[in-house]
Amino acid sequence: MKLSIIIPVYNEEKTIMQLLNKVNSVNLNKLRLKKEIIVVNDGSTDSTKNILIENKAKYSKLINKKNQGKGSAIRLGFKKISGDLIIIQDADLEYNPNEYSKLLEPILEGKTSVVYGSRFNKKNKTWAIPTHYIGNRFLSFVLNVLFLRNISDMETCYKCFTKKILSRLRLRENDFRIEPEITTQIIKKGFKLIEIPITYHSRGYDKGKKINWVDGIKALFAIVKYRFEK
Repeated sequence: MKLSIIIPVYNEEKTIMQLLNKVNSVNLNKLRLKKEIIVVNDGSTDSTKNILIENKAKYSKLINKKNQGKGSAIRLGFKKISGDLIIIQDADLEYNPNEYSKLLEPILEGKTSVVYGSRFNKKNKTWAIPTHYIGNRFLSFVLNVLFLRNISDMETCYKCFTKKILSRLRLRENDFRIEPEITTQIIKKGFKLIEIPITYHSRGYDKGKKINWVDGIKALFAIVKYRFEK
């Protein structure tokens, strides 16, 4: 079996090589999984594109596109996969690729077809931007109220699922609204979702963080829209 790792990247010249090295060093032999690394460069204006071109051995496929947003990059990456399992990996260093195994195990053991890595646990006591903590909590709260669920971290990057699940998703969003779009479709289609605690090293705007309060408002309206959309 093969794991397809989708890495959307936009202006991450300071972190992309470190991240790719971490992903490449992950050993999935015990799970009998091969890795496929698909990098989608979403129109970076710094040296990200040149760094990627110069380091072709670090990934399986590179897709360069004009800047349209994280959702657009993820959707394009999904179209290029050849793996049986999929996970989304941000191009910064906030998430630890060494935790792939514990995210994949529930799927490989047949317990579920969808696993999210939840950042809200005792290990992650501090966030670089406190309002992001509050905003993420609030968005998940609204989702749970509207959909009668108990999901702690809807906005997590670490969304892992099977190719069969992906084939059932009809995604349209180009920006960060891809997060609630994926989650609401998984819920409405009746798929079981398991959350696994993960470590999270949040960064501030001075370190390249891009999502802001406007994206939070958009995500909120997306949750409501998808709750009542047929």
